[in-house]
Amino acid sequence: MPPARPAVLRLAGPLIISFWLRQAFSWVDMAYATALEGAEDASIAAIGLAGPFEFMLIACWVGMSNGLTSRLSAAMGSKRGEEIEQLKRATHLVALGLMVAFLAVAAGIWFLTPLLDLDATVSHQFRVYGSVLIGGMGLTAFWSILPDSLVKAHHDTRSTMWAGLYSSFANVALNSLFVFVFHWGIFGIAFSTALSRLAGLFYAQARAARHERARVEAWTDPVPGRLARPIGSIMTIAIPAAITFLLIAAEGFAINGILVSSGNQEANLAAWSIFDRAVRFMTMPPIAIGVAMLPLAAKLYGTGDFAAIRREVRVALIASLAYSLLIVVPTSLWAWGWVTEALAESKAAQLAADAGRLYIPVAVLLSSPLFILRSTFEGLQRPRPGLVTAFIRTALVIALIAAGIALLKADGGDPIHGVYAGFVAGLGISSAILYVWIDRALKHCASA
Repeated sequence: MPPARPAVLRLAGPLIISFWLRQAFSWVDMAYATALEGAEDASIAAIGLAGPFEFMLIACWVGMSNGLTSRLSAAMGSKRGEEIEQLKRATHLVALGLMVAFLAVAAGIWFLTPLLDLDATVSHQFRVYGSVLIGGMGLTAFWSILPDSLVKAHHDTRSTMWAGLYSSFANVALNSLFVFVFHWGIFGIAFSTALSRLAGLFYAQARAARHERARVEAWTDPVPGRLARPIGSIMTIAIPAAITFLLIAAEGFAINGILVSSGNQEANLAAWSIFDRAVRFMTMPPIAIGVAMLPLAAKLYGTGDFAAIRREVRVALIASLAYSLLIVVPTSLWAWGWVTEALAESKAAQLAADAGRLYIPVAVLLSSPLFILRSTFEGLQRPRPGLVTAFIRTALVIALIAAGIALLKADGGDPIHGVYAGFVAGLGISSAILYVWIDRALKHCASA
């Protein structure tokens, strides 16, 4: 009798813990930024300005990880040992190229920041934090793509969770050392975040090596076969996934640019930085469910069980709705004031950040279908709908935020409300489009 099919929520469990721990990096940086006396809001604003660059790095990491995990899983399923070794070598080359690229980005941040129209303190903090964070993570983060993908291909999601846990603990310890003992300021905060990635990397490498030794010993009759273009085979899957996240980074660049020229620069940038990190952190469970949906939907697609895919999608969306209502809403209502007071220094920044209280659960709820349904489409071997919707989301969010700020300024209102309202409206419209798209696609597949 074949083993029971794993449900999407059971697959997502360890990933939720792992993703939450990794996203905690951003909160750790903000928490320690409040210890930089005289530059608290400027440091938080600098962290927000660096966010899109960090998202660019994450986009490349996630895209490569998705592509490599998919190819490794397929090769393991068919016992193609030579192909696995090809993919490993190809990943080292790509990781080296990405490292060089983001070192160049870090250099650009350092040399070009003085040319931007930023407050002097914000400019200095961003110049140091952005260049050190992106350069440091460029040196450390991309080498974890291979071991992380290997443990996922071996279905060891718990090792992913533990790698995130070790990196989180290392980040806290190094931040405390660099900020309170060495007094390295914003440099120490960025450096600790980059350096802490090594803890998770070393653990993942050890686990991946153990799995690979066991695989080689167990495969007494591997199937011969080589890829003609190993890098190209990874990129066919990696590029669409990376573009989706790069569009979110572009969205972040645009929002920061709008806020820089909207008045009350330091307070609004700090407020948006806090809000953005909160939404990202609270959206980790839906993102993890989406990651779990991809292999599950792909397996069901291979068997032609589209009714089961519809059931899993329904379970995933209901779980995200319940999470938003039962966890995110109470957290936003009861804890948000404490978070804004703890992270923002000035009263203006606190008020601007506190205005996002009611928008956070709405943003989490409306963004959840984007992550879950995009992964479902990728499982159906159709990345195009998710990519098209990502373009729509970015265009809508930027346009609606600009319109919201303009309307509130004309009426004498606080422009930060225009930012929050435009953001959630863009998420809602694009999620509705993708939901209609997946519903029609699954009905068509079931009737074909």
